[in-house]
Parts: sequence; C-alpha cells; structure tokens
Amino acid sequence: MRYEKEYFEESEELLTETAEASEHQIILFNDDVNTFEHVIATLIRVCEHTEEQAHQCSLIVHYKGKCSVKTGSYDDLKPQCTALLEAGLSAEIH
Repeated sequence: MRYEKEYFEESEELLTETAEASEHQIILFNDDVNTFEHVIATLIRVCEHTEEQAHQCSLIVHYKGKCSVKTGSYDDLKPQCTALLEAGLSAEIH
C-alpha cells in the first residue's frame, strides 16, 4: 500500500509540473492589414501548425477578434511570439 501512495504522489507532482510548464499561450489578434494567406503561412512556419489548423485559427481570429494559437512554457513561446510580431502579426503571450 505504501508503494501505491508514493506512486500517486509522484504522479500528482509530475502532472502539476506539466500543467505549470504549459500555462502560457500565444494569443493572435485580428488586424486590417494581413491577408489570410500570410497569416496561414506564418502560423505554419512559426507555430508548426498544419494547414488545416492554421486555416481554422485564421478564421477564428477574423470572426472572433483573437485566438489562442499555441500553448506552452513562456520560454518556448517567446521566440515564436517574436517571430509572429516580426512577420507583422499582432500577438501576445498570456
């Protein structure tokens, strides 16, 4: 019984660490400048989206005004968010 308790405590700890590591997200905002093609191509290149994912995100951004396009640790998301900004898109890490 003691072994099971230690196992579950370690599992819970690992789940907590995993949740904390991916608590951030990149939010992409709508603008009146970029084309759908540019947004889709940039999401594929920068965020490693599939074409379908990128297309869906671009539609959500267009109709809802914003969309979470990537989740992960702040350190992993920072260079991706910077690349989105350098491509002329409006994005923030939350």
